[in-house]
Amino acid sequence: MRRFTLEAVEWLLAQDVKLLVLACNTATARALDPVRERSSVPVIGVVRPGAVAAAAATRSSHVGVIATAGTVESNAYPDAILEAAPKIEVSQLACPELVPMVESGVLDGRRAETVLRAYLEPMLIAEPQIDTLLLGCTHYPLLGPVIERLVGSGVSVVDSAFTTALAVEDLLDAIGARAPAGAPVRHRVATTGDADAFVGVASRLFGTGLPDVEVVRIGAEGSVPLD
Repeated sequence: MRRFTLEAVEWLLAQDVKLLVLACNTATARALDPVRERSSVPVIGVVRPGAVAAAAATRSSHVGVIATAGTVESNAYPDAILEAAPKIEVSQLACPELVPMVESGVLDGRRAETVLRAYLEPMLIAEPQIDTLLLGCTHYPLLGPVIERLVGSGVSVVDSAFTTALAVEDLLDAIGARAPAGAPVRHRVATTGDADAFVGVASRLFGTGLPDVEVVRIGAEGSVPLD
């Protein structure tokens, strides 16, 4: 994960970007520090913004985190939450079924509710009870409506992706790098994998209208766009 992240970052830096976002919790947990050491531009990871928001949201000082196994194993969220508020108790749960479920387009309905209920109910009934649930994977907000129904109004759901977007906005303002109002916007999308597979997943999640997707090769031989 760390090596692949660093290779992807090298390709992104070569595109003359003004800011980098590690929009993956596992990549942030495993590689944020070495990425910052190599980067010539500011770097934002998704862990700290979500952790700070969860620490601010909790009233009982008991926060739950659901994430991928890699993120849970890294202990990145408990470390970041305790840095923000040392007295908070953090319960973590790895949810390996959720990313494949989201990428297959299952965002609601009986299957989504059954899988989520199996993960969340033990966390919700454990003592002391959580009053804040942090979604520690950028796929999970797509399941947000189901999660919010299952946890109920007594539990605040914190979206690490949304809080990261706010942090990006604040940083762009701080460094004077925000694009002028009304400036034309062009989205460029690249993948290191199969473009058709990428477009298939993205279309199921976000609808049609994606720009053309580039396929790039990264690694020891350098970053080379593929025809």
